[in-house]
Amino acid sequence: MGAAYFYHLTRSPLEATLPMLIGKALGAGWRVAVRGVDAARLDWLDEKLWLGEGFLPHGRAGGAHDADQPVLLTTSANAPNGAACLMAIDGAEVTAEEVAALERVCILFDGNDGTAVEAARGQWRALTGAGATAQYWSQEGGAWAKKAEAGGDGAAQGA
Repeated sequence: MGAAYFYHLTRSPLEATLPMLIGKALGAGWRVAVRGVDAARLDWLDEKLWLGEGFLPHGRAGGAHDADQPVLLTTSANAPNGAACLMAIDGAEVTAEEVAALERVCILFDGNDGTAVEAARGQWRALTGAGATAQYWSQEGGAWAKKAEAGGDGAAQGA
């Protein structure tokens, strides 16, 4: 059974944090699906990932080679690349069933956007209320630190 990791972005933007997390997932031997809600935003992210400091092999969903992509950017709940890790951005929906079926689900949200913070809180309540294990990570002190954890019963414990 997997877990949902919530990443509260306050110091590093999405385009800096996402490649770091994808690198860790690929290092663990997992294929990754990055799920967004807006195709134009994924186009922007696709460009940022190609122009980043390190090579990060990835592709956009909808091509002939989706199944071969180690990292697939998509707006769909379907991940034809056999992803073991899902990275949800911009409030993309995630179900408790997905959390249970995957090795890891990462939910990244902009801590400077009140609407995004409220949406992430709603996702936390929905996922933990449905029995998913979750962790909340923040970089408010500079380095990433685990601030809370819920064991699937919805009860959060501070770190």
